[in-house]
Amino acid sequence: MKTAIYGAGSLGTVLGAYLTKNGVDIELVNRNRAHVEALQKNGAHITGTVDLTVPVRAILPGEMQGPYDVVFLMTKQQDNAAVAAFLKPMLAPDGVVVTLQNGIPEPELIGVLGEGHVIGCTVEWGATMSAPGESALTSAPDSLSFHMGKMPGITDAQFDRVKALLEKMCPVHAEEDLTGARWSKLLINATFSGLGTAIGGVFGDVSEGKETKGLALRCMKECIDVGRAAGVAFAPVQGKDITKLFYYRSPLKKAFAKALLPIAMKKHREIEPSMLQDLKKGKKCEVDAINGVVCAYGRKTGVPTPVNDRIVEVVKKIERGEAQPEKKNIGLFRDLK
Repeated sequence: MKTAIYGAGSLGTVLGAYLTKNGVDIELVNRNRAHVEALQKNGAHITGTVDLTVPVRAILPGEMQGPYDVVFLMTKQQDNAAVAAFLKPMLAPDGVVVTLQNGIPEPELIGVLGEGHVIGCTVEWGATMSAPGESALTSAPDSLSFHMGKMPGITDAQFDRVKALLEKMCPVHAEEDLTGARWSKLLINATFSGLGTAIGGVFGDVSEGKETKGLALRCMKECIDVGRAAGVAFAPVQGKDITKLFYYRSPLKKAFAKALLPIAMKKHREIEPSMLQDLKKGKKCEVDAINGVVCAYGRKTGVPTPVNDRIVEVVKKIERGEAQPEKKNIGLFRDLK
């Protein structure tokens, strides 16, 4: 079985190291030549909550040679159509692209690759690229998991093949309703990655800050209201019903949810938002595919999304160089009632 990770950056380097360490022959593919050369020379060095170095196979996209049975897609969504078109001729007849991206990327990928070639998967952990060939795992090792769901045309054999691969790293939860799992992950990303990017902080800065805790709950509530209006049944995250824990209608429930927030995020508090990582490198980020999705669905369903709208606005200003990602940006949200 031939496998690859396309877009082996912060998360993909960690995944590639774990799979290789546990016996999977897999290629780590990245456009960054310095990163690829460091991986080839020194192996994948994983730091943060673990410390391991694993010799890996790393190549540039132009060096890929199919047919591939499984390609884990871990690039940003902005170029999905072009990336899918590039990968399509290299897939085996029953080969699949497994998207581990944020947001809701499956429909666009299916539009290019066709039914029977796309599997959706959410990643319930974080990582930060610290140097070429080195990535820091920012979630506790006992809190790692994946949530996978079938898309149209996917067979049991294809699904089980991918599930067995990912289980070489950590537990994999099979989702009957992938849409529910996607929206649960979208809620987390919109809240902690979106706000974290706006204020230039990690997830813990959002879940523990005096002002950010309340704002985070409002962001979560918007996501839940929009999702429910769109007919979404939010899936549990690592066994916890986040809508039950954090949705509120009374001051008492809001106070309880606010107190619970830092406890719930304790094992993931050091995650640096991937959007913030991109902005620090001078790149555009995925805010349109994360908070922007909540805003778009809000407009379709008639549900107001003032916090998510403001997050998009602030992050876009940072992208344009009109602002910096810093804690004082919390002041840009104080007028929201």
